[in-house]
Amino acid sequence: MAKELSNPTPMQQVINPAPLQQVLKPSETTKINPVPLQQLIKHDRSMITMSDDNIMVKQIHATHAPDGREFDVKPLFQLVEDILNRATPGVDPLISAAQTRIETSDDRTNQASFIALLEALSFTIDRISCEIAYKSLGGGDAHATTLSIFNLLTSYSWEAKLVLTLSAFAVNYGEFWLLAQIYSSNQLAKSMAILKQVPTILEHSGQLKPRFDALNNLIRAMVASTRCIIEFKELPSMYISQDVPALATAMTHIPTAVYWTIRSVVACATQITTFTSMGHEYWISATNEAWELSTMAHKINSILDLLKKQLTLCYQYIGRTTNPFQIYGSKCCTANVNTNEMDFKSDKGLLFDADDKRNAETFQMLLNLFDSIHIDNMKILRALISPKDDVQPLLEGSTKRRVNIDVLRRKNVLLLISGLSISHDELSILEQIYNESRVHGTRMESQYEVVWIPVVDRSVVWTDAMQDRFVTLQATMPWYSVYTPTLIDKAVIRFIKEVWHFRNKPILVVLDPQGKVVSPNAIHMMWIWGSTAFPFTSLREEALWREESWKLELLVDGIDPTILNWIKEGKFIYLYGGTDMEWIRKFTTTARAVASAARIPLEMVYVGQSKKREQVRKCTTAITVEKLSYCWQDLTMVWFFWTRLESMMFSKIQLGSTVDVDPMLREIKKLISYDKEGGWAVLSNGSFVFVNGHSSTVLLTFTEYNAWKDDVPPKGFDIAYMDFHSKLHSDSRPCCRFEFPSEVGRIPENIKCPECLRIMEKYITFGCCHDENAISALY
Repeated sequence: MAKELSNPTPMQQVINPAPLQQVLKPSETTKINPVPLQQLIKHDRSMITMSDDNIMVKQIHATHAPDGREFDVKPLFQLVEDILNRATPGVDPLISAAQTRIETSDDRTNQASFIALLEALSFTIDRISCEIAYKSLGGGDAHATTLSIFNLLTSYSWEAKLVLTLSAFAVNYGEFWLLAQIYSSNQLAKSMAILKQVPTILEHSGQLKPRFDALNNLIRAMVASTRCIIEFKELPSMYISQDVPALATAMTHIPTAVYWTIRSVVACATQITTFTSMGHEYWISATNEAWELSTMAHKINSILDLLKKQLTLCYQYIGRTTNPFQIYGSKCCTANVNTNEMDFKSDKGLLFDADDKRNAETFQMLLNLFDSIHIDNMKILRALISPKDDVQPLLEGSTKRRVNIDVLRRKNVLLLISGLSISHDELSILEQIYNESRVHGTRMESQYEVVWIPVVDRSVVWTDAMQDRFVTLQATMPWYSVYTPTLIDKAVIRFIKEVWHFRNKPILVVLDPQGKVVSPNAIHMMWIWGSTAFPFTSLREEALWREESWKLELLVDGIDPTILNWIKEGKFIYLYGGTDMEWIRKFTTTARAVASAARIPLEMVYVGQSKKREQVRKCTTAITVEKLSYCWQDLTMVWFFWTRLESMMFSKIQLGSTVDVDPMLREIKKLISYDKEGGWAVLSNGSFVFVNGHSSTVLLTFTEYNAWKDDVPPKGFDIAYMDFHSKLHSDSRPCCRFEFPSEVGRIPENIKCPECLRIMEKYITFGCCHDENAISALY
């Protein structure tokens, strides 16, 4: 036995292939003479009957080194199964039923995502097909050929090895029988069929029936084995772990099942090669080959019976741990009922030990998933959105129909994570950006999908008001949303909060087509640059900042085209804010007087304050009535201005910028800090921002115009103003203050003052701006 297994390694066989004269007949060097199937599998009898497969198992385990790449094998297996079922002659009612099932099920093989998957795997499938063909024609030992396939597939999981090998076999097997089915009605097929001796094979089909039957039985066993192993892979890891005896037992036998299934593929492929390359006299005289194929089918079926028993035990285990009341009734007994996973003590004292264990396992599973490499994003999205395999967990925004999660396969997915407190302003701006990206269908910016994941507190009773709020929000969204919050598992909510730092303020986690997190929160990018930030990665965020500078367009871009027109016209533009109407009147009146004296074209825009929405509304009304300046009547524009400004700060902090090395961040922080202290103004000459100052110093600079007006002709108004303001500012620097709501996920440990660059002190502040539009924190 040891001698039979001591073959050269697959790499040695590739480097030193068999001499050509070993492949060709000595007397006929132009005719291929494939080694008979009996010779290829003659060693199988001793290997099949031996009681211990330890040597073989060690050899295939030595080739098994998955690198984390995973893909959903089911669509590809469905296609392969369809080919083999339709190609297999003498189809019985059992196979006919399987064909009907495939024909009536959702055909996912036409989806663009599946085509992309095939493109990624086609090279591997072709290599396996060539490996089998080369070894079959060259007389390679079946065990060595099987090991060479394992070496080609070393980085794939067990079920992926099987499906890829079956795919390689299905290509050639399907082609053979396709010619048999259509050669009589298609001239091209007829010519090809003659080359492959298909008409001759069919002419002697009666004599070959035992061989066909044995071949069909072995193929069915191969397909059944593969299907069973895929089912083990699909077991929900949140409900069953590999230390459960039934699953542990199965995992020890799966490598053996994979080996014998792939080895059977080699045998079947050799059988087809024998049909198409040797005369019918040989087919009829080779009487032992049907027996060899039947023996291999028996071997696979024996292992399959064992795996099916373990699979049944696994499902029984999951049933006990996921729904104990199906076993013990709707109420628990007064006496203790001990099981492996939970402890029933009384109606009020039910201990959900299994629930805690499953949550912990699911959380760890999510951590492991996001640390792994995947071929598409399906496994990640199913774990997040549909851990219980809900068939249609999403609601499509445009049609309001439930859809399968496959609509997101291999797409850039933006997970909009929020509670029910997400505001109308936030949704309005997001919808505008989303719809604009859809208008330009050929642009890269449109190649992403948004999915709303509603996160609710499971400890709070779900009320009718909360349900109404959820339905209302969902109805307004043009993108995908999770059909109901109950689909989001507790462990997923824990993952979102602990790993992605979600509190209550919306975040936008970006997954690339393989499910990898490429931005932990792209909401800042979305507010600042909109769909221009596609594909919303941290690298893209850094690149966009390198293109920016501290200018007025950065502050108002995407908000008000009127200001952009003023910038193009080269006007002096003053943005100002605050809620002190007395200061606003003095500032606007004095600024206009100075502009008139200096003969400069001036425009002023009131942009309110980041909080105190009702006070901003009153100030806007007064400014409009008194005609003090231009202002934004739509308070959503005011909200968006401050949201963008805060997003700029958070974006810079998220990328690791600090005020001592980033002048732009320093100016952003100054403006946010001045807003907390009362009033402020940003003064610009076209794009050039020459002053970003507190209300006290910018007004005083205007009132002291006579002290610096003589500098205006030689320096220009902007430089003269800036120089005098700098002197006032250095004499009386205002305090700086930043407020980070507790609902913000990522709060910096420390922050430097934008004025003096010292580490700022921390305080705990409770505040209320009396905004009647605020939504209860209960949501």
